[in-house]
Amino acid sequence: MQLLSNLLRRFVRNGSLTVIDHAGTSHRFGSGQDGPAVTIRLTDKAVEREIFLNPELKAAEAYMDGRLVMEGGQPVFDLLYLFSVNRSGLAAHPVQAALRRGWRSVRRWQQRNPLGLAAKNIRHHYDIPPDFYRTWLDETMTYSCAYYPTSETSLHDAQLAKLRHIAAKLRLEPGMTVAEIGSGWGALGTFLARNYGVKVVSVTLSPEQCGIARQRAVEEGVTGLVEFRELDYRLLEGTYDRVVSIAMMEAIGIDEFDTYFRKIKALTKPGGFALVHCIGRMSPPGTTAPFIRKYIFPGGYVPAMSEVFASLERTGTWCADCEMLRLHYYWTIRDWRRNFDAVRDQAVAKLGERFARMWDFYLASVELGFLNGSNFVFQILVSAQRDDVPVIRDYIVDEERRLNAIGAR
Repeated sequence: MQLLSNLLRRFVRNGSLTVIDHAGTSHRFGSGQDGPAVTIRLTDKAVEREIFLNPELKAAEAYMDGRLVMEGGQPVFDLLYLFSVNRSGLAAHPVQAALRRGWRSVRRWQQRNPLGLAAKNIRHHYDIPPDFYRTWLDETMTYSCAYYPTSETSLHDAQLAKLRHIAAKLRLEPGMTVAEIGSGWGALGTFLARNYGVKVVSVTLSPEQCGIARQRAVEEGVTGLVEFRELDYRLLEGTYDRVVSIAMMEAIGIDEFDTYFRKIKALTKPGGFALVHCIGRMSPPGTTAPFIRKYIFPGGYVPAMSEVFASLERTGTWCADCEMLRLHYYWTIRDWRRNFDAVRDQAVAKLGERFARMWDFYLASVELGFLNGSNFVFQILVSAQRDDVPVIRDYIVDEERRLNAIGAR
């Protein structure tokens, strides 16, 4: 425990962490103030060294494998909450600082998504059986940040509010054409077609998502208006009155920002504009956490706003509007985690205990990233000309109120 103790003494300042080592000896770290009290047990000597060398990955893997055990029935959320309120102490440790320098040096290789590899990376996450997602997402099957009028709004109502919020920003009229980059399970595409009579071409790299979205269009009676394609966005042809991309920019790869915005410009008709909804970070450019990179979103990267606006500058793209949703994803993932906890036994029965533990760790870590970390969500409207988007935002508020009044779904 000597190496790990050295790290934990410097790391844990708020709250307390008690570690029961493989020999049964207890070691306590932290002040016990301003944070949770957490007790874990490590089942073998090797795991102590592994966690010291790469705590953000190896603590997750040890929990998944049952080598790091939460004592007293504590949820892993408590351990990750303790980590989140002591984050700066971990990064300051010399070994951890060196590890981060190493990650930054290879981040372009780790977070790349050329044609072919992009499809493999997307399928890794989204081609889990859809019934798994249905058990804990809301009825819309929307798997991105919701829009909460209040923190206590229900998840379903917040996802409907998000669809209305996006639709209002797009300023749609019947007969318009819309390209959607990243279809999810089809909620936005069918919403726009039903409520506005627009024609939507929506692309995804996930066969599972594409199949569900197509069936949804049939069930909602909009097959004449919505076409879902299994296609890389870089290969989409044509021009459209509007382009919309929800929770897709995070998956394109760190070297593809200019490609992405150039493609959006190429897809947009003169006088049209696009909406991009993406997770961002308020800190400088960085790397993807090793657990997320390896197990959850290979090839994914959350951009700093400096990277987003630098790409807009390089591609000659106007940012006509920018909205920061600072706590909305925290509330969204809070509700997802609660829903998942309620059906966790079903996940274990279908996909195994290790998979369920991986999802425990994933949901808790990203929820806390939006509470105590640097993450948030932004929505930008982008266009080729400065006056393609109305110069005041009243139209958004007016249309959103209209959609709310009629209960658009």
